[in-house]
Amino acid sequence: MNINDNCVGCGQCASFCKKGAIEVRGRARATDACVDCGMCIPYCPVKAIEVPA
Repeated sequence: MNINDNCVGCGQCASFCKKGAIEVRGRARATDACVDCGMCIPYCPVKAIEVPA
């Protein structure tokens, strides 16, 4: 999971991550628990999340 510089640190992605794999400290960051499922993408209001191809 890539979280780009558009991230505003709102925490929406973390609150919807079923694995608890996103931590927010200023900006969001995917942890090693992230499985690139993409479930958090629709909840990002600034479209800062991308799944690697």
